Order: sequence, then structure tokens, then C-alpha cells
Amino acid sequence: MRKFKPGVSFGDFVVTDIKESKSRTCLPAGREQVVDYRRGWVIWLIILAAMGGILARLGALQLISGGKYRILADENRIKKIRLVAERGKILDRNGQDLRSWGEAAAHVVGYVGEVNEQEVGLLKEAGQKYELGSRIGRTGMEEQYEERLRGRDGGRLVEVDPGQKIVRELGHQEAEAGTDITLTLDAGLQQTAFVALGGKRGAVVVSDPKNGEVLALVSSPAFNPRQVTATSEFFNRGIGGVYPPGSVFKMVTAAAALESGKVKADFTYKDTGSINVGRFAYTNWYFTQYGRTEGVVGWEKAIARSVDTFFYKIGELTGAETMAAWAKEFGLGVKTGIDLPGEVAGLVPTPDWKWETKKEKWFLGNTYQMAIGQSDLLVTPLQVNVMTNVIAAGGEKCGPHLLKSQIPNPKSQINSNVSNSQCTKIDINPDILDIVKKGMIGACSAGGTAFPLFGFEPQVACKTGTAEYVRPDGKIGTHAWLTAFAPAEDPAISVTVLVEGGGEGSRVAAPIARKILAKYFGVEDKYNYAAVEGVGE
Repeated sequence: MRKFKPGVSFGDFVVTDIKESKSRTCLPAGREQVVDYRRGWVIWLIILAAMGGILARLGALQLISGGKYRILADENRIKKIRLVAERGKILDRNGQDLRSWGEAAAHVVGYVGEVNEQEVGLLKEAGQKYELGSRIGRTGMEEQYEERLRGRDGGRLVEVDPGQKIVRELGHQEAEAGTDITLTLDAGLQQTAFVALGGKRGAVVVSDPKNGEVLALVSSPAFNPRQVTATSEFFNRGIGGVYPPGSVFKMVTAAAALESGKVKADFTYKDTGSINVGRFAYTNWYFTQYGRTEGVVGWEKAIARSVDTFFYKIGELTGAETMAAWAKEFGLGVKTGIDLPGEVAGLVPTPDWKWETKKEKWFLGNTYQMAIGQSDLLVTPLQVNVMTNVIAAGGEKCGPHLLKSQIPNPKSQINSNVSNSQCTKIDINPDILDIVKKGMIGACSAGGTAFPLFGFEPQVACKTGTAEYVRPDGKIGTHAWLTAFAPAEDPAISVTVLVEGGGEGSRVAAPIARKILAKYFGVEDKYNYAAVEGVGE
């Protein structure tokens, strides 16, 4: 047996100094390394910081954002189903729904479209915010009376399972239908006016001179409210289109000259075909077209025959400022305040305006042009209709409106001096209006310019106009005007027709007016429209 050899004892392997043992690392013989205890503390600090961050985040989620995420969770579980309110109807004066005639009343009725992103959340007077998918009125009455027509949407509050299947109903609110509105329009007359325009670019305004109720308002080309596209024709020429009025303005010139006292009622002028100013010649239309003259002309013949040279002269005697002032008295150059979006004011120029705007002096030729409705004058068909109604109603100026029993728009400039009234009296001698009216009756009678209205019963008082303008190609074109009222002695209706670039008022606009008058008065119309050939202005 091998004997045990004493040597290194077990006790030599027992660690008696822990600190010493941890402070050394096994390295090659003769080398030792001291451990840096700071590294351990850094690790512990990192661990503690990470745990603190996690705890802080958990606290924030619980205490600060807990409500938010609870709502999000509830929104996944609780749904609101919108019950769309039925939109109010837009009715004509006889109770017919105007939304069913399509293009004929499109510019008055307007259309309904989806709310866009900019309109989401928009708070309206009805107290509800618009949401994506909501419908909103655009243009026309749909826009003007949106708050009445839209009603109040209802809704169902329901709980759903993860598969979005309804589990139970938590609440229910019925939708409230919008309010119907009744307009002054006559649907039959509106359709007749639309068809009479025949797709020509232009506008027709028909109204009651005694109260300003608009019976028809047509703009062409029109659009289909049920099929609105990016190329739809939304421009309403009746209230937003501005045109030189041409000879229909001569009624204002006459009233301004007589009421101002600058020209007397017995004034006459001998037409020789033109008036020369230096190297410029200002001619009469009759002389330009046929080489003929009118001879000695008084007020009634001057209006009936639309004698340019007569009006050049009285314009010179009256002055541009006086004509401009009376133009505004008759409703030109200011918005009428009709309850329809998109109306413009037009322009009545003055010498001061020309200098301030163009830095040009006002010349006698400008006065001549203004007297016959040219120069820089710009009017809307609606304004010409208001002007016509002043003569028809004996000096009463009534604000045009479309809503039945509508109180005038407080922003209207036409009735700014009268509250809670649709009409105001302008300060003009009735005898002067009678002179103008007789001239208008002459225009619609044999020998006048509006030959398509000769012999129409009841008697019509009217004025034609052929207004020059510069076309895009630089050539001179003409707008066709006709404005009228009937019966002449007790007017119940006025009609204003504008055909854009149409040519002569007598040949183009007068036949349209005749069709509308025949419809209104229930007259069997046997006029040979196909044989109309322009003879005169």
C-alpha cells in the first residue's frame, strides 16, 4: 500500500478571505488584475432607470392616457349609426317640387353635394356639425337656405361584438326632416322661358313689378343637378353676368334728362344720321344699317325708334354725373339683394371713376356712349328687370326676391332706406315716367323696333337693345336685349331677355319674350317665329 505523502492540505483550498479572493483574477503566473466595482453600479443604475421608465410609462398610460384609450376601446365596441334627415322640399308658388324640372330651374334650385374635408366639423346654426358623408347645399336655394332645408340628423347608439355585429341598442334619436320652402317661381313659366332660350347663352328674368316677386329666372347653358360634373355650367348669367345694356339704358337717360330739368318735355331734335365731334362720327343705327334718317324726333318717337342721335344730344345736355346718379336710383351699379348667392353689382362709370381707375380723362364721346348704354356701363339682366319695374310700377322700386313672403335682405342696397318693406318710392315726377312708358308702348307697336310684339294682346310696353362688345377674337359682337311689361296700363308681369352675343334685340330677344308673355296670359300664339328676320335694332 502506498503511503500518504504529506503536502498541500485541504485547508489550503478553503477561502478564508472572500474580499481577497474576489479581487483577483486568474492570469498567467506572476500577474494579477484588480476589478473595478464602479462597473457593477453602472449596470444596476441602468437596470433601475429602465424599470423606472417602464413604471412611468405604465403610469402615464393608466392615469393620463387611460381615458383616451378607453374611448378608443369603446369606439371599437360602441358605434353610432347616423340616421340622415330628409331634406326639405323646394316648391314653386303652386306647390310643385322644383327639384323635378332638372336643368330649367337648376341655377335657382342649386344642387346638393357631399361635405368635403374642409367642411367636416363645421358648426352650423342648426347646432350640428357636418360629418364625412353628410350632404350640403351648393349654389342656388340649396345653399341660400341650407339651414332650413337640411333638418337635423338622428342616430342609433349600439354595442357591437368583435365581428361588428350589433349586440344591443344603447340609444336612439329620430331624425328631424328639414323645412319645405315655397318660392315665388312659377314652374310652368320657368320651363317656358328655358325652352324659349333654346340653349342660347343668356338669361331671362320674369317678375311682378308691383312686389318684386321673381316668377322665372333662367340662365343658359344650364346643368343637371342630379348629374353634376367638373364641367357643369354653374355660372348664373341672370345675377352674375355683366353686360353693356345698350339701348335699354335710354329709358334711364330720358328720366335723368327730364327730372334734372336739363332737357324739357317739348324738346325735339332733327336726326341727320350722325353727330360729328372733330374727326369722330357718332351715327344712328338706322343710318348705319339702311342709310336713312328719322327726321324731327321728340321723346316718344326717340324711345320707340331708339334714335341714337337724339340720345347723344340729350346725354350731352344732361351730363355724365347726372346720368350716373339716376342709373343708381333705378337700381343699376348696386346689388339688388336678391336671396340668391352669386350676385354682382355691375358698374356705372363716372368721370372720377375713369380717372381713378384708368388715369384717363372723360371726353364728350364717353358721354355720348354712356347715353346709349355703352361706354363702360355693365349691368346684370336682373338689374335691367328692376329698372323696368320702376317704370312699370310708377316709381316704386321693389327688391327682387325668390322666397315667398321674404323680407328683403338687410344687406340689400336697393332698399337700404326702408325697413320691413319690399318696395320704396323713388322721387320722380309721374309725368316723366308716363313719357317713358308711352315711348315703350310705341316700341312694341307698328313703327317701333320690337316688331315681333306688334299686335300682341294685351298691349305690351317694351324697349329693345343691341349692345356692342369686343369679342375674344378682337371683332365687335352684339348682345341682344329686350325688356318689357304688360298689360301696359296695369302691369302684372315684366320680362327681361338677354342673349349673349345674340345679335339684334328685336330679332333675337323679342321673340323669346313673346313666348313667355303668351304663356303667362294664356294667349294662343300663332306668330310665325320661323319667319323672323331682323329689321331694326
